Amino acid sequence: MKYLFYCLGFISTIASAQKPIFTTAKVKAATVYFNAAELSQTTALNLPVGTSEIVIKNVADYLNESTMQIGAPNSVTVLSVQFTQNYISEYEIDETNPMIKKVRDSITSTEKEIKKVQIETYSNQQTIALLDANQNVAGTNTGMNVTELMKLVDFYKTKRTELDNAVVTLKEKETKLKFKLKNLNNKLEINTKNEEKNSKGKLIIQVMNEIAGVVNLDINYITNNASWNPFYDLRAENITTPINMMYKAQVTQNTGIDWKKVKLTLSSGNPNQNNKAPILSSWFLRYQNKDEVNDFNNYRGNVYDAKVSKLEEVVVQGYSRKEKKDIKIRGANSISNHTNINETQLNVSFDIDIPYDILSNGKPHSVALKEIKLPATYKYYAAPRVDKDAFLLAEIKDYSKYNLLPGDANIIFEGLYVGKTMINPNQTSDSLNLSMGRDKKITIKREKVVDKSGTRFLSSKKEQTFTYDITIRNNKKEVANLTLKDQYPVSTDKEIEIELAQSDNAKENKETGILTWDLNLNPNETKKIRFSYRVKYPKDKILDNL
Repeated sequence: MKYLFYCLGFISTIASAQKPIFTTAKVKAATVYFNAAELSQTTALNLPVGTSEIVIKNVADYLNESTMQIGAPNSVTVLSVQFTQNYISEYEIDETNPMIKKVRDSITSTEKEIKKVQIETYSNQQTIALLDANQNVAGTNTGMNVTELMKLVDFYKTKRTELDNAVVTLKEKETKLKFKLKNLNNKLEINTKNEEKNSKGKLIIQVMNEIAGVVNLDINYITNNASWNPFYDLRAENITTPINMMYKAQVTQNTGIDWKKVKLTLSSGNPNQNNKAPILSSWFLRYQNKDEVNDFNNYRGNVYDAKVSKLEEVVVQGYSRKEKKDIKIRGANSISNHTNINETQLNVSFDIDIPYDILSNGKPHSVALKEIKLPATYKYYAAPRVDKDAFLLAEIKDYSKYNLLPGDANIIFEGLYVGKTMINPNQTSDSLNLSMGRDKKITIKREKVVDKSGTRFLSSKKEQTFTYDITIRNNKKEVANLTLKDQYPVSTDKEIEIELAQSDNAKENKETGILTWDLNLNPNETKKIRFSYRVKYPKDKILDNL
C-alpha cells in the first residue's frame, strides 16, 4: 500500500462520462485522545480502468482535513480528495442493495400516481364549480321555453352527479395510495435500520486506475468529536491490605458514526496542542501612570484575597456520604491480560485487544483497562483549622511506574462506598497520598485558650497573643498514626513582627508557618497539643485577616 497526504481544498471536476462510484467506509480502529480521535476506516470497491470519481460515505461529520491520509494499491493513483457534507447527485442511490432499490422505485411510482389523482380531482372540482356558477341561467334568459329548460336541468343533474361520483372515487383512490406509500416508507425503514449508521460526511476522490478489479482503500484522519477521561475504583478491605485499583476510562464520541467492533486505543497525547517552542524577545520596562497603578493594585489585592480564601478551603477535601454501593469488578484479570500499556517519551497509550462498540450519542461509555494492586501505607491526617475531621490517607510509594493519569476515583472501604477523591500524579513529591475518606472514630477539637490570649499596647506597637489547644481522642480499637497540622501567620512587612511562643515540639516550617505533629494514639487515648504565637504591629494600623 502507498500512503498519500493531502491538504484538502477546492477540487476541479474531471470530465468523465462515467457516473460516480458509491461506497461505504467501515471503522476498524480508533485511537482516542483526551480531546480528539484518530479513525482508521476501510472500504472495498470495483474500479474500472481509467479515471473514476469515488464517493465514500460514512466518514465523520467533521474532521481535520489536513490530517487526511488515503492508502491505495500501487496500481491506483489518487488525483484529488475533497470532504463535504452536501454532496448531491442523481446517482446517489444505494444500488448495492436490490431490495432497498426496489422499495425506493415503488415509492417513486406511488408518489407519481398520487400526483395524477390529485390533478384529476382538482379538474373535476373546477368543472363542478363552473356548473354551479351557471345554474341561474333560467333567471337571466327569459326567452327559454319549458322544453329547453327541462333539457338543461337534466344535463346539469346528470353531469353534476357524474362529477361528484368521480371526485369520491378519486378521493378513495388517493387514500389507498397514501396508505400504500406509508407502508413502503415503513418497509424502507425496516430494511435500512439494521445497516451501520451513516453520517453526513463524505469523501469525493478522483482516482486513476491501471488494472480493473476490486480495490481496497484505507482512510485515516483525526476528528475532534471524541474524548476520554480516566477514572478509578479504589477498594480496600482494611488498613493492613493493599488497595485494589480498577483503572477505567469513560469514552465519549459524537462523530456521526457508530463504532462497531473496533480495536480501541486510548492515548494521553493531545494532537491539537501547539508544539511550537517559545522564543524570548526583549523585555523593555516602562512607567505606568498613577491611575493604572491603583487599578492594578486593587486587582492584585482582590486576586490575592481570593487565592488565600481558596487555599484555606481546599487544604483538605473529603466526602462523608456513607452509603452501601455494590461495585463489582467483573473479569478484571481477563481485562488486564487484554490491555497493553505503552509508555513513550511523550505520552502513555492503552491498546485494548477486545473489540468495543461505542455509539455516536455523546454518552460516556465505560471501558475497563487494568486492575492494579497498590501497596499502601495507611495513616491519618487532620488540619483542624480548616476541617475538624480526621482523614485516612493511603501513601503510595514509587507511583510513577503505574502510569496513572489525573482523574476522579470512587472509594470503597471495608465494603462501603464512602465517596469520591481525586488522583493527581502530576506532582513533585516522592509519594502519592490518596484520601480514603473521613474517620469519625478519631475526634478532634480545636479551641482558643481565652486566659492565654489577649491584646496589649506597647508605646507605638500593639501586641496580640493567640493560644490554641487541640484535643485528639482515638476511639478506635487499634493504634492510630496521625499527622496533625496547624499554622501561624507569616509576615512580608518588616513592621509586622510574628513570634512563635509555644509549639509543643512541632516541626516548624518558618517560610509557610505550618506546624506538624506526628502522633501515635493508642486505643481510647486522648492527647492535647498547645501552641501559641504573638503578633506585634503599629497600633494605628489594622490587620484585616488576623
